[in-house]
Amino acid sequence: MIQALDVYTASSSSTEECIAKLRADPENGLSQAEATRRLGFSGYNEFEVKKSESLLGKYFEQFKNPLICLLLSSAIVSTFMKQFDDALSITVAVMIVVTVGFVQEYRSEKTLEKLNRLVPPTAHCIRDGKSVTFYAKELVPGDLVLLNTGDRVPADVRILESIQLQIDESSFTGENEARYKHSNLIPANSRTPHVNGIIVNGHCNIECDGGIEHLDNIAFMGTLVCSGRGKGVVIGTGANSKFGEVFQLMQSEESPKTPLQNSMDQLGKQLSFYSLGVIGLIFFIGLIQGRPAMDMFTIGVSLAVAAIPEGLPIVVAVTLAIGVMRMGNRNAVVKKLSAVETLGCVTVICSDKTGTLTKNMMTACVVIAADDCQAEVTGTGYDPSDGDCRLQNGELVSGSERHPSIACVIEIGCICNNAQLANGTVIGQPTEGALMVLAMKTNIDNLCNNIRRLHEIPFTSDSKWMAVQVEQLNKPGEVETLVKGAIDRILDICIGYLENGNIKMPMTKEKYDQIIQTASGLGQSGLRVIGMARGSDMRSLYYAGLVGILDPPRPGCRQSIEIVQSAGVSVKMVTGDGLETATTIGIRLGLHKQNDNCLSGPQIDDLKDSELEQLIQSVTIFYRASPRHKLRIVKALQNIGEVVAMTGDGVNDAVALKKSDIGVAMGESGTDVCKEAADMVLINDDFSTIKAAIEEGKGIYHNITNFVKFQLSTSVAALSLIAISTIFHFENPLNAMQILWINIIMDGPPAQSLGVENVDADIIKQPPRNVREPLINRSLIISIISSAAIIISGTLFVFYKEMAADNKITPRDTTMTFTCFVLFDMWNALSCRSSRKMIWEIGLFGNRMFCLALVGSLLCQLAVIYFKPLQHIFQTEALTIFGILN
Repeated sequence: MIQALDVYTASSSSTEECIAKLRADPENGLSQAEATRRLGFSGYNEFEVKKSESLLGKYFEQFKNPLICLLLSSAIVSTFMKQFDDALSITVAVMIVVTVGFVQEYRSEKTLEKLNRLVPPTAHCIRDGKSVTFYAKELVPGDLVLLNTGDRVPADVRILESIQLQIDESSFTGENEARYKHSNLIPANSRTPHVNGIIVNGHCNIECDGGIEHLDNIAFMGTLVCSGRGKGVVIGTGANSKFGEVFQLMQSEESPKTPLQNSMDQLGKQLSFYSLGVIGLIFFIGLIQGRPAMDMFTIGVSLAVAAIPEGLPIVVAVTLAIGVMRMGNRNAVVKKLSAVETLGCVTVICSDKTGTLTKNMMTACVVIAADDCQAEVTGTGYDPSDGDCRLQNGELVSGSERHPSIACVIEIGCICNNAQLANGTVIGQPTEGALMVLAMKTNIDNLCNNIRRLHEIPFTSDSKWMAVQVEQLNKPGEVETLVKGAIDRILDICIGYLENGNIKMPMTKEKYDQIIQTASGLGQSGLRVIGMARGSDMRSLYYAGLVGILDPPRPGCRQSIEIVQSAGVSVKMVTGDGLETATTIGIRLGLHKQNDNCLSGPQIDDLKDSELEQLIQSVTIFYRASPRHKLRIVKALQNIGEVVAMTGDGVNDAVALKKSDIGVAMGESGTDVCKEAADMVLINDDFSTIKAAIEEGKGIYHNITNFVKFQLSTSVAALSLIAISTIFHFENPLNAMQILWINIIMDGPPAQSLGVENVDADIIKQPPRNVREPLINRSLIISIISSAAIIISGTLFVFYKEMAADNKITPRDTTMTFTCFVLFDMWNALSCRSSRKMIWEIGLFGNRMFCLALVGSLLCQLAVIYFKPLQHIFQTEALTIFGILN
């Protein structure tokens, strides 16, 4: 039985050792018979999804909500009392809410299916000495795989042969530069080609980084071949691959309940306890006083129906749905209704750097020749028509004749280059794409047409430079070597520098130090510095100059970060990039200051959970972060009570997105699995959209709170009115049908329209709400009691004033009392439109739906008073204008 090799063992083993361990044939591959035998014990190269509950089971799962159970109980009692209209309306409300919840859950569970689809359906292999193509799921450890440009890697593969093979691993590592792959052994104790600094309280500590991003002899399942070709042996398939680890992590994580769901659950339990307690008290006091049991039961059922806000789930769903539509107009697709409100509770945003905070479009900004001639480059992205290149005196750089030293630098970057531009996008490495655009802006790109490439030495993480040997077509036999790469490595292999683009000068210590100082200054300002050199061969290279390249921050991103920070939301950068790049961009965006803490993935590995939780609030940047690190970051923040929003775009982000309180995926750069794992997708990948979503979330919760205030103040008023009358042995001021009519108003259009109130423009300035605080908090209780007290006082005053005339209750008395209660409640609805501003501040007609609902309710009330059939049902009589005014 052949065991799969883990990537670290395979990386630190020679190609011969890997082949021996896997019993593979490096020339002819496995035989079909052997592959079939191995498939029997290794299993298919796919992922086994947990057997999910049946659709019917998932649907009935929704009925476990306490508020839903309370509503169903109310519907059953209404049916028993032959109040079929109420029973039907409650049942319809329940079915709507349950169906919406079922659809949301069903859709979210397609995440794991999407992960399977990202694995390529076919693979190119060698079996029985022949090149064959078959389904990737049939791959087994020991198979020989052929990799070509455009292929997705079908399994974890140890590279055996590489011809300029570059693979995009951004979905795993977060780095936007493709990696060159080779077949050389990488010793376990030297897996990391460099060291990274960790800044803590302004001090730099050095540590090694041994993440998968440095396994340059391994091709990982699901990554993309950008250029070149290669051959490798399969070391891991399915669950035994790195891709499989991400899958298993996602299977083990459950999405947490949203703050709103927790609030609704708590509210349902509270309403059940208090409402039924008061109704039971009224019923038993009535029996003790000798009132007819059937009358008290009828009143009790009516109060139960009125007290339970069956409209609340629908209002929540409608309010959230409107928020989803608003977010769609602001370039965000919200997949789960409850996710919109969750954004209003967010206290920490963990944002990826590349493509979210920055544009993910490498752009050349400055060219500095070896003779100190300098040119500034304008424009961003991969459109050559956007911007130009000018000297410091404003003179335009175009062609190579008038500005030979600047042109020399640009020419090297253009020729020593494997990128291609197509329709405003780059095929190849983004850095090389930026150099190609620079050449096109200066009309130097046509020089490539006169060049024939003879040989290439590809970039590696060890050398940090790339070289090409070329000859000009019009000068056959004249061979030249061009090199580009990290500035310090370029200077180390140069024997001099060029003046005016072609005059060779010796490299002095003073000149070397000056170049390093210039490059260091550019690096500290956030630029990636690329050095250029040329010569007759690798032993006689002359430094030509450098190009400063930037992945520019998104426009408006800094302002958006400042706004959410001012509202009490902390923004943290989580990236796969190195320390210097991450901190520079963080400082530019205002989310990181010089003395703030930074933490790398390897350092997170060294911390216990408790230690990470103590440190994490002071950290603004997490760099060299893997999927495992991102998940630990989210869990640590949640353990200390933070509500976390996590952004991401790659396979490596999916687990953390699912675990976070709200996962935000990138629409343009995000992978399918990342989008499916997320709660919200940013169409334009712009951080500013998150700011708008937070504003929308706070506004939605504000509207829901206003609705709850209106419903409960009406409910408390009705319950208290009957309770007071019963306890003091007074006649009930409202009959059962009138109570049910008030319930229709409470749950009807006026109440529903409160959920569509426009979002207050100042709401973003408010701090995130405390999710531990219940929906019905102290301030809301005071507001509910105050509103209910006004309704009760006014209604009782009218009731006893009318009854005092003849000391008995007449239909006119109950009609006046009933109408007074409804009018007080309409005014209550008007005041509930905003808890922060007066009516004239928000505009009397600002909510058109509310105005229509208010007018409609008043017309219905008039019908109850003046329409004969309704007078009989509600026991009312027509009132004169004088009587109403009096």
